[in-house]
Amino acid sequence: MGEDFSASEIVQIGIQIEKNGKDFYTTITEFSQRDKVKEVFQFLATEEEKHIKIFSDILSGFEEYEPSTAYPDEYFAYLKALSDTYIFTKENKGKDIAQKIKDDIQAIDLGIGFEKDSILFYLEMKNLIWEEGQKIIDQLIEEERGHLRKLLEIKKGFEMWND
Repeated sequence: MGEDFSASEIVQIGIQIEKNGKDFYTTITEFSQRDKVKEVFQFLATEEEKHIKIFSDILSGFEEYEPSTAYPDEYFAYLKALSDTYIFTKENKGKDIAQKIKDDIQAIDLGIGFEKDSILFYLEMKNLIWEEGQKIIDQLIEEERGHLRKLLEIKKGFEMWND
């Protein structure tokens, strides 16, 4: 990608984030020792697959769209900086990270961080999408918030199991 992003490139980044999330959660299910953790991560992997489809549908119907800001170049530069610092925008990172995890609590903590980062990225992404697309992104953000709540609940339960 060049120095500046187009709105369609931002959607493509969303697809990559979801692919890495799916890979991360799928790999964790293979290594986790606790059935409840496996169950939650399998659910999250399935959810990420649905999000890939949603973003792909958005991308297929995409028209050139400029953000509703006075300085679109600066806005795209901001999103580039945001995506460059987000590790899940790098291809194949989900599985790579998951394979280095030592225990379930580390996996849960990483999942929490990834969900938070996704929410932040998608909140910013909304500014680049036409009105109907914004509604779809809002739904995805709500789903990501649900994933975050699920991970926080399982972490709380995990800490109780280990007391």
